[in-house]
Amino acid sequence: MNLKLLHRTFCCSLFSLASCLSLSTCQLNAGESGSFAAIVKAVQPRIVKIYGAGGYAGLEAYQSGFLISADGAILTVRSTVLDTDDIQVTLDDGRKFAAKLVGIDPQMEIAVLKIEAEGLPHFELNAPQDRQAGLRVLAFSNLFRVAQGNEDASVQHGVVSAVTLLNARRGTFQSAYRGTVYVLDAITNNPGATGGAVTDRQGQLVGIIGKELRSRLTNTWLNYAIPVGELSGAAADILAGKTRVAARDERFRPEQPLVLEDLGLVLIPDVVERTPPYVDRIRPGSAADAAGVAADDLIVFVDGQLVASCQLLREAFDFIEPDATVQLTVLRGQELIEVELKANGQ
Repeated sequence: MNLKLLHRTFCCSLFSLASCLSLSTCQLNAGESGSFAAIVKAVQPRIVKIYGAGGYAGLEAYQSGFLISADGAILTVRSTVLDTDDIQVTLDDGRKFAAKLVGIDPQMEIAVLKIEAEGLPHFELNAPQDRQAGLRVLAFSNLFRVAQGNEDASVQHGVVSAVTLLNARRGTFQSAYRGTVYVLDAITNNPGATGGAVTDRQGQLVGIIGKELRSRLTNTWLNYAIPVGELSGAAADILAGKTRVAARDERFRPEQPLVLEDLGLVLIPDVVERTPPYVDRIRPGSAADAAGVAADDLIVFVDGQLVASCQLLREAFDFIEPDATVQLTVLRGQELIEVELKANGQ
């Protein structure tokens, strides 16, 4: 009889313990769910939807970005979407703004936009930078253009699978950025996700969702983010004006400015509104020839000034004295090269 009583008591104790454990687990999950929802709610106002050039030849006309200052600075990824003077930004609350391209970093492949607004929630770029594999993360983006107005950005959750150097390509060209990336186990490599924010489970910025790229080793699509530690310096330089796209002051236009032909540079025909400034050929014996500029080089900067088209390149030369030494930054294949030129090879 005592054995039966002991057996019943033991079974009841096990049942009670199991019930308590089950209840505790449910309460813990509910707590995590509530915290998760709160973090997502706090991050959403910092995410923006960006619309611009594209919509043809398989190029999306939209991507993502996020606010990095209260007065409307936006960090995103440099892409063809920004190849227009009509960039539109939609905030989380549905407000729409015309955005100005402040500048880009061609090596990091990021860009900073600016809208005229105040008091906006934003990320700080001084977030913790020593992130390791195993970190649980959230990815916020307007993938597939699911959100049009005041709808929330899409949220994916995942884990940092690895911290490694980027070795990837887009088409036949290797990515200009070859620095550290966080490889994610979430499928973030989607149309429109480029430029989105990756955060930790506390809502702190971890990185930016990169371009749609394939691994050069496996030819598979990569899901990755560029760490905030890599972004902060480049974004600060852009905001400081080191790669600023700015209007020229007519007072400083020389009467006889330097022209491309003086350096021996011949560009490809300027047939569309924003023809990229590719070098068609080099005149033998010219300054460009002596400096090693080659056909098919893409001119990216003139004296630190971004030149995104043949027209902008010629406008930049309109403000250069004929005897000045010019510094060009050209993209040759996957490598950025800086050269100095002076008319007549002097």
